[in-house]
Amino acid sequence: MTNEHHKLIAPRTPTPSPGTHEETGLGRLPEELLSEQVRRLAVFSAVGGGLWTYGLVMDSIVNPLTVRTVIPVIQVVIDALAILMSVAMYFYVPYRGHSPQTKSDVSLVYFVLNAMAIAVLNTWARIPINDSMHLSWNTVAILVSSMIMPATPKKMLAASIIAASMDPLGIWVAHLRGLPTPSVVNTFVLFMPNYACAVVAVLPSHLLLRLGRRLRQAQDMGSYHLVELLGRGGMGEVWRGQHRLLKRGAAIKLVRPELLGASSEIDARNMLRRFEREAQATAALSSPHTIRVFDFGVTHDRTFYYVMELLAGRDLETLVREFGPVPADRALFLLKQVCHSLADAHARGLIHRDVTPSNIYVCRMGREYDFVKVLDFGLVKFNAPATERTLMTGAHTTTGTPAYMAPEIILEGEVDERADVYAVGCVAYYLLTGQRVFEADTAMKMFLQHVQAPPVPPSERTEMPIPRELDQIVLACLEKDPRRRPQNAEELLRMLRRCRFGAAWDHETARGWWQTHLVEFAGPLTVDDGNLFPSSSGPRSARPLPEDIGTSDETLLPL
Repeated sequence: MTNEHHKLIAPRTPTPSPGTHEETGLGRLPEELLSEQVRRLAVFSAVGGGLWTYGLVMDSIVNPLTVRTVIPVIQVVIDALAILMSVAMYFYVPYRGHSPQTKSDVSLVYFVLNAMAIAVLNTWARIPINDSMHLSWNTVAILVSSMIMPATPKKMLAASIIAASMDPLGIWVAHLRGLPTPSVVNTFVLFMPNYACAVVAVLPSHLLLRLGRRLRQAQDMGSYHLVELLGRGGMGEVWRGQHRLLKRGAAIKLVRPELLGASSEIDARNMLRRFEREAQATAALSSPHTIRVFDFGVTHDRTFYYVMELLAGRDLETLVREFGPVPADRALFLLKQVCHSLADAHARGLIHRDVTPSNIYVCRMGREYDFVKVLDFGLVKFNAPATERTLMTGAHTTTGTPAYMAPEIILEGEVDERADVYAVGCVAYYLLTGQRVFEADTAMKMFLQHVQAPPVPPSERTEMPIPRELDQIVLACLEKDPRRRPQNAEELLRMLRRCRFGAAWDHETARGWWQTHLVEFAGPLTVDDGNLFPSSSGPRSARPLPEDIGTSDETLLPL
């Protein structure tokens, strides 16, 4: 794919503080495109003023001298007022310091006022009683305005419908004045072209909006090309990207607050600030088993993005779903790496709060296989009194993945590192048995079991052998009382390292497994545009992002 077909990520702009008043929304046109289109409004108003001047000359001078008809004074007044309005618009556009968005909105008002003036002339100078073939000049005004005026489709549709309704409204006013007017049916037929043009007027605005989005993505705004869409879900999109200079591959997560249910501009800003803190929290971690963040920022349309390393492999949920439960030796091998990542976070006062199989990625990292990466610190909590709220939740809300949620989170009690330990126990249970600790058809029933029901030992729910010491470690992690669990990931890691089994699985054993089951990732490494990928990997695939935005399962899934 050539660079001219690539999209580019915007530079990081400051995340707006709650006190700012910038507009947000997916339907907003880029400032650059608005500015370019707004400059045309002066020409448009000049042309409009010229046409109204032509009508004034014809009505007040030419027609009385040639046809010798008497032109109503109101018609001359309307022409003059329309000329003054056009002159005002002509000088307003280049000389007033208002934003392009404000000028765009004013142009829509100018458009509607012109339609009103045309409707007054139509009903004052000539009443089309039975002339069903007559077309109002408003049809022309609607179509021309839609091609010139920079507005979103919704705004253009609203303005066009109002403009199209001016003629029927004028007929109704004429009827109130006692003048002969068409019937309701004839009026509808007569001005139906107005409404047809109003619908058609949305098309240029829609094309303009699409052009604006592509312009924003194609601007020279940053260091990363968007190359290939990997997944789409409730939170937004995940793309495979590439650094323009380093040619380094990356996974780029685009998140729009509107898609997360932000009900107001303030909610959208707060949500963007939380995502910014997520990226900062992840970037602060140094464990090789934590996903690396290269960059993050907010685009002009308030789309938050962050750029992470591109991984080749499977998340644990997909791995177990495709290949079944893993042997105890391999589970131990993977869990040690998970605990290494979490121990680093716990040592820095961070709590993940959403450790799930879908947030743990098993990948090939250079010459190593079964290399674990912990993803999505989107619900991370800073374990300090000043910042008791989670990054993705407010007060009095319970957010996470129900099947992996510690009892104290469900009960809204004090949450610390031991909640992550409980979740690791749930992940270990799933790895060893291919089943969740508790099964339920609703989240509430799942919550009740986590709070009240004792778990069945994993060794009793699978035919695969599970050493007694690993069985006991998993059950220790699943204790209802946090005081009876390992107190943090570091302590759990020490317990796992003391296990007397596990030597049967290492990177070499993992290499053999990958060469048998994931052949596309086990080929020789080659340098392809600066990216190290297996030469025989072939086409990439992406698991779609789940739509359930109440959990953190919508994290980046690079392949």
